[in-house]
Amino acid sequence: MIANAYKNCQSCGMPIAKGDKNGTEANGSKSMKYCSHCYVNGSFTLPELTAEGMKERVKEKLVSMGFPKFTTGLFTRGIPKLERWKNR
Repeated sequence: MIANAYKNCQSCGMPIAKGDKNGTEANGSKSMKYCSHCYVNGSFTLPELTAEGMKERVKEKLVSMGFPKFTTGLFTRGIPKLERWKNR
């Protein structure tokens, strides 16, 4: 098994280290940067989304998973520094 280049999705920050949550490239191979929620067939699933929009989506998901709302800011503060957002 090939190790991921990144331990976390470079769009949303979700862990992808186990290899079962990878997105896919246009040729069908696993993406080494992005998870299956963010990247499918070589394209972002929500191409118009901004880093701030992604932070809000992740916060909502964390709350729905039972995380206290006040902690979600800690988990999402690094999203703008991920590969997808760095040069925007």
